[in-house]
Amino acid sequence: MVSQPGLFVGGAFSIFFFLMWLACIGAGVVAFVLFVKLALRAITALDLYNHSKNLEIRERETVRKE
Repeated sequence: MVSQPGLFVGGAFSIFFFLMWLACIGAGVVAFVLFVKLALRAITALDLYNHSKNLEIRERETVRKE
């Protein structure tokens, strides 16, 4: 009977590849968090832009009515 090597001893799943996998998972989580922060900033900027444009349009309409 031939015994199989342990999980981290040899084969395709060595410690190096496990650490690389862990680093990729960590980088993915960090990238996702940064993307969410960027999206929230973009939404805030778009809200501010829409608000200023609405004020500008309302000012133009009130000037024409008078």
